[in-house]
Amino acid sequence: MIQNDQQLAVTQERIAKFQSWLLQMRQTALPKEFEKMASGYRLEIERMQSEVLDYLLRPAKVA
Repeated sequence: MIQNDQQLAVTQERIAKFQSWLLQMRQTALPKEFEKMASGYRLEIERMQSEVLDYLLRPAKVA
């Protein structure tokens, strides 16, 4: 669970990295291999995106 803006930035960077890996794999892997490899990356991207949205949709704490 993302607790602050720094963790948000790290998670967004991880999402971008996973998407970049998927882009590379879809061009180099055989179709059957790609389907198997991509599903794990997709699940992790979706999980991280859900955390990002959960964080962004919470009101900011006012000091």
